[in-house]
Amino acid sequence: MRFASLGSGSKGNATLVEWRDTCVLVDCGFSIRETELRLARFNRHPEQLTAILVTHEHGDHLRGVMPLARRYNIPVMMTAGTAQAAGDAPRVRITHIADMQALHVGELRVEPVAVPHDAREPVQFVFRSPDSCLGILTDLGSISAHVVDRYRHCDGLLLEANHDTEMLANGPYPYPLKRRVGGDWGHLNNGQAAALLGAINTGRLRTLVLGHISQQNNHPDRVRDQVGDLTAAVPSVVYACQDAGFPWQVLG
Repeated sequence: MRFASLGSGSKGNATLVEWRDTCVLVDCGFSIRETELRLARFNRHPEQLTAILVTHEHGDHLRGVMPLARRYNIPVMMTAGTAQAAGDAPRVRITHIADMQALHVGELRVEPVAVPHDAREPVQFVFRSPDSCLGILTDLGSISAHVVDRYRHCDGLLLEANHDTEMLANGPYPYPLKRRVGGDWGHLNNGQAAALLGAINTGRLRTLVLGHISQQNNHPDRVRDQVGDLTAAVPSVVYACQDAGFPWQVLG
């Protein structure tokens, strides 16, 4: 299995997950044209996508999903709550998914995981192939026991480290937005990302990607300061960016 990002941050998110002939896109926060250009960096085209999986309805994750799916006849999978919040989607094939209900997409086993975030029915995903387990975990404001349990034994992990608490407090956001981002239903700060890493089996991790890093309220150096000791034994640690995402990470 391998995974890559077309972009990671508040201006747009999209992650590719690939195993054999199965290639799925998790979220699409970019226009059709921008998505096509970013896919081309990985020698991929929308017609090669098996499905689009949606985590929640916020624009930086959903904006491009329906237009892309409609143009290329790609099936879309999301929770019923996300579908309701997203509104009507004519000529798009939507399958409802739910926490604790695993499904198969092509040759991948996909496990939706409910997370605390200020959306209608948000989920994140764990992917399994015969020899690898990949977790994608962004857009949550706190770490539940359920989340720790579901992400405990990953070989690869894309983990949110959205903001540094000091930078957020002193940054340009208006107070209501600061409160939302830093709240229990917002986004993980660097310390929370470190706490999650301390609670799971990092000895199994082969690749860790820190993503959804705020351009205004965080910096990769701040993330390193928080997680460095916990990731010292991880063979590959990558910091995703908004513009370029990150290249293919191969798990096996």
